[in-house]
Amino acid sequence: METRAPYVLIGAFVMAAILAVFGFVYWLNNTGGIGPRTTYRVQFQGPVPGLLVGAGVLFNGIRVGEVTELGLAQDNPRFVNATISVASATPVRTDTRVGLDFQGLTGVPVVTLEGGTVVARSGEPLTLVAEVGAGQSMTQAARDALRRVDSVLEDNYGPLKDTIANIKTFSDGLARNTGKLDGILAGLEKMTGGGTPAQKITYDLRAPQDIGPVGQALSASLAIPEPTAVAMLQTQRMLFSPVRDTPGFAEFLWADSIPKLVQARLIDSFENYDIAHAPLRTTDFGQADYQLLIDIRRFRVATDDEPRAEIGLSARIVDKNGRVIASHIIETSEKLDKIEPAAAVAAFDAAFARIAKEVVHWTGASAAMK
Repeated sequence: METRAPYVLIGAFVMAAILAVFGFVYWLNNTGGIGPRTTYRVQFQGPVPGLLVGAGVLFNGIRVGEVTELGLAQDNPRFVNATISVASATPVRTDTRVGLDFQGLTGVPVVTLEGGTVVARSGEPLTLVAEVGAGQSMTQAARDALRRVDSVLEDNYGPLKDTIANIKTFSDGLARNTGKLDGILAGLEKMTGGGTPAQKITYDLRAPQDIGPVGQALSASLAIPEPTAVAMLQTQRMLFSPVRDTPGFAEFLWADSIPKLVQARLIDSFENYDIAHAPLRTTDFGQADYQLLIDIRRFRVATDDEPRAEIGLSARIVDKNGRVIASHIIETSEKLDKIEPAAAVAAFDAAFARIAKEVVHWTGASAAMK
Protein backbone atom coordinates (compact mmCIF):
# COMPACT_ATOMS: atom_id res chain seq x y z
CA MET A 1 0.00 0.00 0.00
CA GLU A 2 2.79 2.43 0.75
CA THR A 3 4.40 1.74 -2.70
CA ARG A 4 1.17 2.45 -4.62
CA ALA A 5 0.26 5.71 -2.83
CA PRO A 6 2.49 8.06 -4.90
CA TYR A 7 1.16 6.70 -8.19
CA VAL A 8 -2.44 7.28 -7.08
CA LEU A 9 -1.65 10.84 -6.11
CA ILE A 10 0.18 11.52 -9.35
CA GLY A 11 -2.67 10.07 -11.39
CA ALA A 12 -5.24 12.12 -9.51
CA PHE A 13 -3.18 15.28 -10.08
CA VAL A 14 -2.90 14.65 -13.83
CA MET A 15 -6.64 14.00 -14.16
CA ALA A 16 -7.41 17.20 -12.23
CA ALA A 17 -5.08 19.20 -14.51
CA ILE A 18 -6.74 17.74 -17.61
CA LEU A 19 -10.19 18.56 -16.25
CA ALA A 20 -9.04 22.09 -15.42
CA VAL A 21 -7.77 22.64 -18.97
CA PHE A 22 -11.03 21.36 -20.43
CA GLY A 23 -12.95 23.58 -18.00
CA PHE A 24 -10.89 26.64 -18.98
CA VAL A 25 -11.47 25.99 -22.68
CA TYR A 26 -15.20 25.53 -22.07
CA TRP A 27 -15.32 28.80 -20.06
CA LEU A 28 -13.32 30.67 -22.68
CA ASN A 29 -15.63 29.59 -25.49
CA ASN A 30 -18.94 30.04 -23.67
CA THR A 31 -18.60 32.36 -20.71
CA GLY A 32 -15.24 34.14 -20.96
CA GLY A 33 -15.99 36.45 -23.90
CA ILE A 34 -15.50 34.35 -27.07
CA GLY A 35 -18.64 32.29 -27.02
CA PRO A 36 -20.48 30.99 -30.10
CA ARG A 37 -19.38 32.49 -33.42
CA THR A 38 -21.13 33.27 -36.69
CA THR A 39 -19.29 33.46 -40.01
CA TYR A 40 -20.01 36.13 -42.66
CA ARG A 41 -18.58 36.78 -46.07
CA VAL A 42 -17.51 40.36 -46.87
CA GLN A 43 -16.84 41.62 -50.38
CA PHE A 44 -14.69 44.76 -50.84
CA GLN A 45 -15.08 46.56 -54.18
CA GLY A 46 -11.46 47.67 -54.32
CA PRO A 47 -8.07 47.19 -52.64
CA VAL A 48 -7.74 46.56 -48.91
CA PRO A 49 -4.17 47.71 -48.15
CA GLY A 50 -2.70 46.22 -44.99
CA LEU A 51 -5.67 44.01 -44.06
CA LEU A 52 -4.47 40.66 -42.69
CA VAL A 53 -5.98 37.43 -41.38
CA GLY A 54 -6.52 37.97 -37.67
CA ALA A 55 -7.35 41.66 -38.02
CA GLY A 56 -10.09 42.85 -35.70
CA VAL A 57 -13.76 43.31 -36.58
CA LEU A 58 -15.53 46.23 -34.86
CA PHE A 59 -19.27 46.76 -34.61
CA ASN A 60 -20.10 50.40 -33.73
CA GLY A 61 -16.53 50.68 -32.38
CA ILE A 62 -16.66 47.53 -30.22
CA ARG A 63 -14.49 44.53 -31.11
CA VAL A 64 -16.74 41.55 -31.84
CA GLY A 65 -14.51 39.24 -33.90
CA GLU A 66 -11.69 38.90 -36.37
CA VAL A 67 -10.89 38.22 -40.02
CA THR A 68 -10.41 34.50 -40.64
CA GLU A 69 -9.81 34.37 -44.38
CA LEU A 70 -8.79 36.68 -47.23
CA GLY A 71 -8.72 36.08 -50.98
CA LEU A 72 -9.27 37.60 -54.40
CA ALA A 73 -12.64 37.21 -56.12
CA GLN A 74 -12.18 34.72 -58.97
CA ASP A 75 -14.92 36.26 -61.12
CA ASN A 76 -13.77 39.88 -60.73
CA PRO A 77 -10.10 40.72 -60.01
CA ARG A 78 -11.06 44.16 -58.67
CA PHE A 79 -12.97 42.64 -55.74
CA VAL A 80 -11.54 41.18 -52.52
CA ASN A 81 -13.43 38.51 -50.56
CA ALA A 82 -12.98 38.17 -46.82
CA THR A 83 -14.47 35.90 -44.22
CA ILE A 84 -15.08 37.26 -40.75
CA SER A 85 -16.03 35.43 -37.57
CA VAL A 86 -18.00 37.46 -35.03
CA ALA A 87 -19.85 36.77 -31.83
CA SER A 88 -23.29 35.29 -32.56
CA ALA A 89 -24.94 37.94 -30.40
CA THR A 90 -23.72 40.68 -32.76
CA PRO A 91 -26.81 42.23 -34.50
CA VAL A 92 -25.52 41.88 -38.07
CA ARG A 93 -28.24 42.54 -40.67
CA THR A 94 -28.45 42.32 -44.44
CA ASP A 95 -28.13 46.11 -44.71
CA THR A 96 -25.28 46.48 -42.18
CA ARG A 97 -22.69 48.89 -43.59
CA VAL A 98 -19.16 47.51 -43.95
CA GLY A 99 -16.00 49.57 -44.12
CA LEU A 100 -12.28 49.59 -43.46
CA ASP A 101 -10.74 51.78 -40.77
CA PHE A 102 -7.17 52.45 -39.70
CA GLN A 103 -6.38 52.64 -36.00
CA GLY A 104 -3.42 53.83 -33.98
CA LEU A 105 -0.31 55.70 -35.05
CA THR A 106 0.74 52.90 -37.39
CA GLY A 107 -2.67 52.73 -39.06
CA VAL A 108 -3.54 49.09 -38.31
CA PRO A 109 -6.53 48.19 -40.54
CA VAL A 110 -9.71 46.74 -39.06
CA VAL A 111 -13.08 45.82 -40.56
CA THR A 112 -15.91 48.04 -39.32
CA LEU A 113 -19.62 47.18 -39.16
CA GLU A 114 -22.32 49.81 -38.54
CA GLY A 115 -26.12 50.06 -38.45
CA GLY A 116 -28.61 47.81 -40.12
CA THR A 117 -32.33 47.33 -39.55
CA VAL A 118 -33.50 44.39 -41.66
CA VAL A 119 -33.31 40.99 -39.97
CA ALA A 120 -30.91 38.61 -41.70
CA ARG A 121 -32.24 35.39 -43.21
CA SER A 122 -31.04 32.10 -41.81
CA GLY A 123 -29.34 29.51 -43.96
CA GLU A 124 -26.16 30.14 -45.88
CA PRO A 125 -23.54 32.52 -44.44
CA LEU A 126 -24.57 36.09 -45.06
CA THR A 127 -22.58 38.08 -47.64
CA LEU A 128 -21.96 41.74 -46.79
CA VAL A 129 -20.92 44.11 -49.59
CA ALA A 130 -18.63 46.97 -48.56
CA GLU A 131 -19.21 50.49 -49.90
CA VAL A 132 -17.21 51.64 -52.90
CA GLY A 133 -13.85 53.02 -51.75
CA ALA A 134 -14.15 51.53 -48.26
CA GLY A 135 -10.67 50.06 -48.53
CA GLN A 136 -9.00 53.19 -49.86
CA SER A 137 -6.13 54.23 -47.59
CA MET A 138 -5.32 57.78 -46.64
CA THR A 139 -2.21 57.60 -48.79
CA GLN A 140 -4.20 56.51 -51.81
CA ALA A 141 -6.82 59.21 -51.15
CA ALA A 142 -4.10 61.87 -50.95
CA ARG A 143 -2.52 60.51 -54.11
CA ASP A 144 -5.85 60.73 -55.98
CA ALA A 145 -6.44 64.28 -54.72
CA LEU A 146 -2.98 65.37 -55.86
CA ARG A 147 -3.60 63.76 -59.23
CA ARG A 148 -6.79 65.80 -59.64
CA VAL A 149 -4.99 69.01 -58.60
CA ASP A 150 -2.24 68.27 -61.09
CA SER A 151 -4.85 67.73 -63.81
CA VAL A 152 -6.46 71.10 -63.05
CA LEU A 153 -3.09 72.86 -63.10
CA GLU A 154 -2.19 71.20 -66.39
CA ASP A 155 -5.50 72.17 -68.02
CA ASN A 156 -5.10 75.81 -66.89
CA TYR A 157 -1.36 76.22 -67.40
CA GLY A 158 -1.71 79.13 -69.83
CA PRO A 159 -4.19 81.26 -67.82
CA LEU A 160 -2.24 80.65 -64.60
CA LYS A 161 1.01 81.74 -66.25
CA ASP A 162 -0.64 84.93 -67.55
CA THR A 163 -2.15 85.63 -64.10
CA ILE A 164 1.24 85.31 -62.39
CA ALA A 165 2.79 87.59 -65.02
CA ASN A 166 0.04 90.20 -64.45
CA ILE A 167 0.56 90.04 -60.67
CA LYS A 168 4.27 90.62 -61.18
CA THR A 169 3.57 93.59 -63.47
CA PHE A 170 1.11 95.02 -60.93
CA SER A 171 3.58 94.63 -58.04
CA ASP A 172 6.32 96.31 -60.12
CA GLY A 173 3.96 99.22 -60.79
CA LEU A 174 3.18 99.54 -57.07
CA ALA A 175 6.89 99.56 -56.27
CA ARG A 176 7.53 102.35 -58.79
CA ASN A 177 4.66 104.50 -57.45
CA THR A 178 5.03 103.98 -53.71
CA GLY A 179 5.29 107.74 -53.07
CA LYS A 180 2.15 108.52 -55.04
CA LEU A 181 0.23 105.77 -53.25
CA ASP A 182 1.24 107.19 -49.86
CA GLY A 183 -0.12 110.57 -50.94
CA ILE A 184 -3.39 109.05 -52.15
CA LEU A 185 -3.87 107.12 -48.90
CA ALA A 186 -3.15 110.22 -46.86
CA GLY A 187 -5.76 112.15 -48.85
CA LEU A 188 -8.35 109.40 -48.36
CA GLU A 189 -7.62 109.32 -44.65
CA LYS A 190 -8.14 113.05 -44.43
CA MET A 191 -11.32 112.95 -46.52
CA THR A 192 -12.89 110.16 -44.46
CA GLY A 193 -11.97 111.67 -41.12
CA GLY A 194 -9.19 109.20 -40.41
CA GLY A 195 -6.17 109.79 -38.24
CA THR A 196 -6.62 111.56 -34.92
CA PRO A 197 -10.34 112.43 -34.60
CA ALA A 198 -11.18 116.06 -33.83
CA GLN A 199 -12.77 116.71 -30.48
CA LYS A 200 -16.50 117.41 -30.82
CA ILE A 201 -17.93 120.43 -28.99
CA THR A 202 -21.46 120.08 -27.61
CA TYR A 203 -23.87 123.01 -27.36
CA ASP A 204 -27.17 123.13 -25.51
CA LEU A 205 -30.39 125.08 -26.14
CA ARG A 206 -31.58 127.21 -23.24
CA ALA A 207 -35.19 127.39 -22.08
CA PRO A 208 -36.44 130.90 -21.18
CA GLN A 209 -36.60 131.63 -17.45
CA ASP A 210 -39.00 134.58 -17.51
CA ILE A 211 -42.17 133.28 -19.15
CA GLY A 212 -44.32 135.90 -17.45
CA PRO A 213 -46.73 135.77 -14.51
CA VAL A 214 -48.89 132.69 -14.26
CA GLY A 215 -52.22 133.64 -15.74
CA GLN A 216 -54.44 130.75 -16.65
CA ALA A 217 -53.06 127.59 -15.06
CA LEU A 218 -53.44 124.22 -16.80
CA SER A 219 -56.10 122.42 -14.84
CA ALA A 220 -56.05 119.32 -17.09
CA SER A 221 -53.03 117.04 -17.46
CA LEU A 222 -50.92 117.62 -20.55
CA ALA A 223 -48.23 115.50 -22.26
CA ILE A 224 -45.69 116.59 -24.85
CA PRO A 225 -44.49 113.66 -27.02
CA GLU A 226 -41.26 113.88 -28.99
CA PRO A 227 -41.83 116.33 -31.88
CA THR A 228 -42.04 115.02 -35.42
CA ALA A 229 -39.69 116.22 -38.14
CA VAL A 230 -38.34 115.25 -41.53
CA ALA A 231 -35.28 113.00 -41.60
CA MET A 232 -32.94 115.91 -42.25
CA LEU A 233 -33.84 117.38 -38.85
CA GLN A 234 -33.14 114.11 -36.99
CA THR A 235 -29.57 115.19 -36.32
CA GLN A 236 -27.26 116.88 -33.81
CA ARG A 237 -25.47 118.88 -36.50
CA MET A 238 -26.05 122.55 -37.24
CA LEU A 239 -28.16 122.85 -40.40
CA PHE A 240 -27.68 125.56 -43.00
CA SER A 241 -29.86 126.89 -45.83
CA PRO A 242 -28.70 126.72 -48.52
CA VAL A 243 -26.72 123.59 -47.60
CA ARG A 244 -23.02 124.29 -47.44
CA ASP A 245 -19.81 123.32 -45.68
CA THR A 246 -19.36 126.15 -43.16
CA PRO A 247 -15.91 126.57 -41.57
CA GLY A 248 -15.91 126.27 -37.78
CA PHE A 249 -18.91 123.92 -37.56
CA ALA A 250 -17.17 120.60 -38.33
CA GLU A 251 -16.94 119.79 -34.58
CA PHE A 252 -20.35 121.29 -33.68
CA LEU A 253 -22.97 119.08 -31.99
CA TRP A 254 -26.28 119.90 -30.31
CA ALA A 255 -26.70 118.22 -26.92
CA ASP A 256 -29.28 115.85 -28.47
CA SER A 257 -31.10 115.38 -31.73
CA ILE A 258 -33.12 118.47 -32.64
CA PRO A 259 -36.61 116.95 -31.94
CA LYS A 260 -35.56 115.60 -28.52
CA LEU A 261 -33.83 118.86 -27.65
CA VAL A 262 -36.93 120.92 -28.53
CA GLN A 263 -39.14 118.56 -26.49
CA ALA A 264 -36.92 118.81 -23.41
CA ARG A 265 -36.64 122.61 -23.53
CA LEU A 266 -40.39 123.09 -24.12
CA ILE A 267 -41.11 121.03 -21.00
CA ASP A 268 -38.52 123.13 -19.12
CA SER A 269 -40.35 126.27 -20.29
CA PHE A 270 -43.71 124.99 -19.00
CA GLU A 271 -42.04 124.13 -15.66
CA ASN A 272 -40.57 127.64 -15.43
CA TYR A 273 -44.06 128.98 -16.05
CA ASP A 274 -46.05 126.75 -13.64
CA ILE A 275 -44.16 123.86 -12.04
CA ALA A 276 -47.30 122.59 -10.32
CA HIS A 277 -49.03 121.88 -13.65
CA ALA A 278 -46.06 121.13 -15.87
CA PRO A 279 -46.66 118.68 -18.74
CA LEU A 280 -45.23 115.16 -18.86
CA ARG A 281 -43.47 113.11 -21.49
CA THR A 282 -45.51 110.27 -22.95
CA THR A 283 -43.03 107.82 -21.39
CA ASP A 284 -44.06 108.98 -17.91
CA PHE A 285 -46.60 106.90 -16.02
CA GLY A 286 -50.29 107.60 -16.40
CA GLN A 287 -52.33 108.92 -19.30
CA ALA A 288 -52.71 112.64 -19.87
CA ASP A 289 -56.00 114.34 -20.69
CA TYR A 290 -54.44 116.19 -23.63
CA GLN A 291 -51.35 116.02 -25.80
CA LEU A 292 -49.43 118.92 -27.28
CA LEU A 293 -48.20 117.66 -30.65
CA ILE A 294 -45.29 119.61 -32.13
CA ASP A 295 -44.01 119.34 -35.69
CA ILE A 296 -40.66 121.04 -36.38
CA ARG A 297 -40.78 122.80 -39.73
CA ARG A 298 -37.49 124.70 -39.59
CA PHE A 299 -34.47 124.72 -37.30
CA ARG A 300 -31.54 126.12 -39.29
CA VAL A 301 -29.18 128.98 -40.06
CA ALA A 302 -30.25 130.84 -43.23
CA THR A 303 -27.37 132.42 -45.15
CA ASP A 304 -29.06 133.43 -48.43
CA ASP A 305 -29.46 137.12 -47.44
CA GLU A 306 -28.31 138.19 -44.00
CA PRO A 307 -27.34 135.37 -41.61
CA ARG A 308 -30.14 134.48 -39.17
CA ALA A 309 -31.35 131.59 -37.04
CA GLU A 310 -34.80 130.34 -38.11
CA ILE A 311 -37.23 128.24 -36.05
CA GLY A 312 -40.66 127.20 -37.27
CA LEU A 313 -43.13 124.99 -35.39
CA SER A 314 -46.72 123.86 -35.82
CA ALA A 315 -48.59 122.96 -32.61
CA ARG A 316 -51.82 121.02 -32.07
CA ILE A 317 -53.71 120.17 -28.89
CA VAL A 318 -55.36 116.73 -29.11
CA ASP A 319 -57.70 115.09 -26.59
CA LYS A 320 -57.85 111.40 -25.57
CA ASN A 321 -60.08 110.58 -28.53
CA GLY A 322 -57.60 112.05 -31.04
CA ARG A 323 -59.76 115.11 -31.72
CA VAL A 324 -57.81 118.32 -32.47
CA ILE A 325 -58.87 120.98 -29.97
CA ALA A 326 -56.67 123.84 -31.19
CA SER A 327 -53.81 124.37 -33.65
CA HIS A 328 -51.24 127.09 -34.14
CA ILE A 329 -48.19 127.86 -36.34
CA ILE A 330 -45.31 129.75 -34.75
CA GLU A 331 -42.29 131.04 -36.68
CA THR A 332 -39.50 133.40 -35.76
CA SER A 333 -35.89 134.27 -36.65
CA GLU A 334 -32.93 135.98 -34.99
CA LYS A 335 -30.08 137.80 -36.73
CA LEU A 336 -26.53 136.48 -36.36
CA ASP A 337 -23.65 138.86 -35.69
CA LYS A 338 -21.30 136.45 -37.48
CA ILE A 339 -21.41 132.86 -38.65
CA GLU A 340 -19.66 130.99 -35.87
CA PRO A 341 -20.90 128.40 -33.32
CA ALA A 342 -21.17 130.72 -30.31
CA ALA A 343 -23.08 133.41 -32.24
CA ALA A 344 -25.37 130.83 -33.84
CA VAL A 345 -26.25 129.24 -30.46
CA ALA A 346 -26.97 132.67 -28.96
CA ALA A 347 -29.32 133.48 -31.87
CA PHE A 348 -31.14 130.17 -31.46
CA ASP A 349 -31.52 130.78 -27.71
CA ALA A 350 -33.17 134.16 -28.40
CA ALA A 351 -35.44 132.77 -31.15
CA PHE A 352 -36.46 129.74 -29.07
CA ALA A 353 -37.27 131.95 -26.07
CA ARG A 354 -39.91 133.77 -28.14
CA ILE A 355 -41.24 130.47 -29.55
CA ALA A 356 -41.48 128.84 -26.09
CA LYS A 357 -43.27 131.81 -24.51
CA GLU A 358 -45.83 131.88 -27.30
CA VAL A 359 -46.45 128.12 -27.05
CA VAL A 360 -46.89 128.27 -23.27
CA HIS A 361 -49.31 131.21 -23.30
CA TRP A 362 -51.26 129.87 -26.29
CA THR A 363 -51.66 126.49 -24.60
CA GLY A 364 -52.80 128.07 -21.33
CA ALA A 365 -55.24 130.36 -23.13
CA SER A 366 -56.97 127.48 -24.97
CA ALA A 367 -60.39 127.30 -23.47
CA ALA A 368 -60.60 123.59 -24.20
CA MET A 369 -57.84 122.94 -21.65
CA LYS A 370 -59.98 124.13 -18.76
